[in-house]
Amino acid sequence: MSRSASFAHIVRHEDGSSSGVWGGYTLQTAFQPIFAFGEGGKLSLAAFEGLIRPQRDGAPVPPPAFFSNMASSDRMHVETLTRTIHLLNAGVFLDPSSLVFVNFDPSLFSDRMLTERILREMRLVLHEAGIEPSRIVCEVTEQRTSSDTALFQFVQALRDNGYLIAVDDYGSEDSSIQRINDLEPDIVKFDAQWITRLMNSRPGNALLEAMVADFRAKGIINLFEGIEEPWQLELAEKCGVDMVQGYVLARPEIVPVNFAMFPSARFFSEPARHFSVPVPARRKPASRRVFGHRVSD
Repeated sequence: MSRSASFAHIVRHEDGSSSGVWGGYTLQTAFQPIFAFGEGGKLSLAAFEGLIRPQRDGAPVPPPAFFSNMASSDRMHVETLTRTIHLLNAGVFLDPSSLVFVNFDPSLFSDRMLTERILREMRLVLHEAGIEPSRIVCEVTEQRTSSDTALFQFVQALRDNGYLIAVDDYGSEDSSIQRINDLEPDIVKFDAQWITRLMNSRPGNALLEAMVADFRAKGIINLFEGIEEPWQLELAEKCGVDMVQGYVLARPEIVPVNFAMFPSARFFSEPARHFSVPVPARRKPASRRVFGHRVSD
């Protein structure tokens, strides 16, 4: 099997880390821990999100500035590159029992052949990193897409290849409960700014509690991101949310980094999508046309 094009812009370093190079920028991985609530409100490390940290001439560049200056024709290549370095670094620096969240922009996946190519490259990268697909959470951002049908087929292809599915930024401008119902994700990540607004009022807190309960009844794991204050963490626990992420718990750290100071816990048991928290079984997904190759167990 030929070596993936994903590795063409990768630099391997003596400390075991990998970085990317694109158009004069150096791209590094930062991992931010994600924690799960256990009995008595005890938090344990369950996952990490891979975040890109660009540099130019040795100086950090804010990710929004990096992506805003990028040609539209380069976006797919750069997104593939960032996932590649995150997965390679996860294989070296993260606990093998933890989940790894990586982003997918749904607007970029518009046809079957492109999806199949991305899945092939993902398999090569995961083989190189020594990571099973069941550890990977594919975050599908809440953005407008040119075709809902293409989005559903893309998500189904990811699921058929053993990946977990998360809908990111729920509650943002483009979010829709209908998309949640259609995609049937394993995890819903609530938008940080939306959570902050709702947490500042009793009706908002009541709405959050109701949504968390509704998603859990459907077998969907809830994750609050952007938790930056202790009072927000307390409210998140009161709402019954399953997982939390934010600066009050841990900031993103650029690899190489040691997260051994955090107690770890396997939030998902094998096989993928069997939850260790007491939630009802998932309803059977609706029948949809499927493409992409299934990874053997």
